[in-house]
Amino acid sequence: MTDVDPTGRPGRLSATSTVVDGIHVISLAGEIDRDSAEVLRDALPRLDAPRLRVVVDLEQVTFLDSTGINLFISTHNTLAENGGWLRLAAPTASVLRVLQIVGIDTVVDCCPTLREALST
Repeated sequence: MTDVDPTGRPGRLSATSTVVDGIHVISLAGEIDRDSAEVLRDALPRLDAPRLRVVVDLEQVTFLDSTGINLFISTHNTLAENGGWLRLAAPTASVLRVLQIVGIDTVVDCCPTLREALST
């Protein structure tokens, strides 16, 4: 397990990385924005590996802006090009609303729970 929290400040993004049954799980807490996106980038595994599967757990994410959306789209595209996939799990109501407004939920699989994201 790897923890990434460069600031330790409330609201800032922190990430924990684990592997469950060969699926890389990135659990996030805090806000995903221009100032914190590097934390998410650092938590992601090497995306050019073949057939890599990644789930990003959004259960504790309180804010998501276009920086995070763009990062999810580029991650999805890179993984798909290499035969892998990205799933977003357990978004909070406010984060889910953003995902739906921009339509990312029609491009990237969004699951209501981490368990569903890992078993689908």
